Amino acid sequence: MCDARRVTSESASPMDDPGTGADRAALARVVARQRAELERLRDRAATAAVLERATGVLMALTGCTPGTAHDELRRRAEAGGRTLVEQCWLTLGSLPPSKEETGPAATAPPARGTPPAGASDLAEALGRMGRDLVRVGSPRELAERLLDRLAAEVRADAVLLYERQAEGGLELIGHAGADARFAAQWRHVPPLAGVPAFEVLATGEPLWLEDLPADRTRYLLSGIPPERWPTRAWLPVPAGGAGRVALGVLRRHEGPFEARERELLRAATRLCAGRLRALDAPREAPGERGATATVQAVFDALPGAAILLTPLRGAADEVQDYRIDAATPDAVDVFGRTGRDMVGRRILESYPFVAGEPLWRGYLEALETGVPFEGEPFAYQDVADGVAVTATYSVRAAPLGKGLLVSWLRYDPTERQEQRLSDVQRLGNLGWANWNLVTRKVSWSAQAYAVLGRDPARGPLELAELPGLALPQDADHLAAAITGLVRRGRAFDAPFRVEAPEGVRHLRLVAEAVTEPDGTPAEVHGFVQDLTAQRSAELALVKSERTMLLQRGVLQAERALAARLQHALLPLPSKPVRLAGLRVEVAYLPAQAGIHVGGDWFSAIELADTDALFVVGDVAGHGIDAVATMAQLRFTAKGMVGTGTSLTVALARLNQLLLHSRDGRRTATMIMARYDPRQRLLTWAQAGHPPPLLVRHGEARYLDRPVGMLLGAAARPSYESAQLRLAPGDRLLLYTDGLVERPGEGLDVGLARLAEAARAHGDGGWDSLDALLAAMVADERRDDVCVLDIRMPARADDRSEEPIDAADAGDAEAADG
Repeated sequence: MCDARRVTSESASPMDDPGTGADRAALARVVARQRAELERLRDRAATAAVLERATGVLMALTGCTPGTAHDELRRRAEAGGRTLVEQCWLTLGSLPPSKEETGPAATAPPARGTPPAGASDLAEALGRMGRDLVRVGSPRELAERLLDRLAAEVRADAVLLYERQAEGGLELIGHAGADARFAAQWRHVPPLAGVPAFEVLATGEPLWLEDLPADRTRYLLSGIPPERWPTRAWLPVPAGGAGRVALGVLRRHEGPFEARERELLRAATRLCAGRLRALDAPREAPGERGATATVQAVFDALPGAAILLTPLRGAADEVQDYRIDAATPDAVDVFGRTGRDMVGRRILESYPFVAGEPLWRGYLEALETGVPFEGEPFAYQDVADGVAVTATYSVRAAPLGKGLLVSWLRYDPTERQEQRLSDVQRLGNLGWANWNLVTRKVSWSAQAYAVLGRDPARGPLELAELPGLALPQDADHLAAAITGLVRRGRAFDAPFRVEAPEGVRHLRLVAEAVTEPDGTPAEVHGFVQDLTAQRSAELALVKSERTMLLQRGVLQAERALAARLQHALLPLPSKPVRLAGLRVEVAYLPAQAGIHVGGDWFSAIELADTDALFVVGDVAGHGIDAVATMAQLRFTAKGMVGTGTSLTVALARLNQLLLHSRDGRRTATMIMARYDPRQRLLTWAQAGHPPPLLVRHGEARYLDRPVGMLLGAAARPSYESAQLRLAPGDRLLLYTDGLVERPGEGLDVGLARLAEAARAHGDGGWDSLDALLAAMVADERRDDVCVLDIRMPARADDRSEEPIDAADAGDAEAADG
């Protein structure tokens, strides 16, 4: 700029005209001085305009405050060896001074550092917007100034500023272009799905709503009616982390946002971020600056690294950052700034890595609870004398007034090693000891005194005196081990016991010798360890194992007894039998999980009138009690039906039998069927049991269950019966729930699987029941499985079934184990 003034002044000097008088020459000098002054004022105006525009652009790009942007421009100019004006033009890109900003100076020759003409008008618009926003004092005024600029730049008709609240909703903190009725109706927005402002705050990306029919089906659009603003833009305002303010720009224009308009709106949000941050910054009360200065004066004389922080809170009173108000000379940030150079800066600027880390949460906890926070040690690389050195630090934050006093403590490597050794001794409940056999010097660690139960004031013991601490029965063994070590250098690991106030303590002494070149022991070092807790745990474990073995033996004996009783009461037929013209096959598979005997059972007998009785039941529970209940139900049911009692009456009486038994809480399910071979008619009733499965002509279906509640559940249940006429080739399966139930699976799934298996393996062959069981039963069974397979021969003269043995002719019954 100095060169430009020199050229202008020289061109304005009076010409050497011999005909010009003294007055004319004096007047020419006055004109020249005025013209030079005018040029100087024009240069100052142009420089001020360029500086303001560059400051606004930098605020838009970084979201910083005006003062920070101005300081950054000066810093960049000094670092690059440029003038401030040159740095401003570099920041603006290729932007010439506009006529609006520079006035008449725009026609003057370009000053040094002025870029060529033809640069983008976007930076110029941002510069004007940035200068307007610098002077706002509230979010409401910020919205009004934004609308003033955006109305011309992006055809905006309304501007909304929403801030996220602590409870999750949104609050309208600033608006322009919308009437008071709209502001009152939409001032508070609960956290609802489909609100554009919530979406942009969650995603961090702008949302362009340019198709009203499609947008109104997806989003909740503000305004009555929403057609008032056909196109809208919602953008998150940057906040260095999760956004808390959303900017809404509403237009009556129906066209989409152009690329320049989108870029301008994105930059506008950065301008808003800087201004909102400045508005949120707390004002220092009178006297606070004096108190801060006092703290800084004290800090200047303190060693070590410490800083004083003041929390910067947002509109919802949440801490967004901290301001450094004082720092000791040894304090340093990640950019190398130290001491007073850090004052006035923010934590997220000086230490950006703490955001969201445990250290940040510790600061908040110390502020809220008033209890000092001490962070875990962490490694940090320092540079000492040009050499990188990794050191370990810990941070402590203590409340001080309304702020925090944060200090760093560096751990010395030697101290850290000693601390680790102390921690190992404490955690392992052991202490080290050293005996110099030449100088007779003995040294013990503090933990060694604690393990041996000796007062440190009495000093350590000589190696030969240690057996005197042991119980008499262990003293000789310990003395022999020490003698072997001292005379022959033989290391040892010797257990021994000592008497302590709390009882006998189990210890262990491990020692080895350092020998001279001739093999003579010169020094002994080792450790003594307290094994009392470990010994107690071992004894408790042995006792627990003995108890488990005893309990296992009792359970196995109970299982064996229950199984023998069960098989004695209900022997399992070894082959299929023929009852009343039907072929009957039985299958029973015991559970593989657990060691208890279950209560699944069945009966298949011929009655005196040539009818056949089929029963399948399942008693709840395991063990001898379940077997006893099963036997009771078996004999009672057989006796009642055999003497002419109907099936429904028999079930009602069995229910009363369970209710009045010694264990009134036991229940059971049962299905009973009576078959008349003359009419081929099967009459059946059930008590809470799974339905029978009928396979006829290759199709499988479950019979509809008549009314019937499980036995032992109610005092006066109702039982009904149903009838089924069997046809040649029919197959009927009666089973217990262990066949269809699997852990984590619904009963309907198991029933469908059984129907499919019956269709696939229903050819009537000898091995069809085995194939069905293989398809149904998992490898690991948690319950017993009992199946009664009843088949009607396809032809009346079919004699393919095995004849009934004399031992099985009257009764074929069994129960599971």
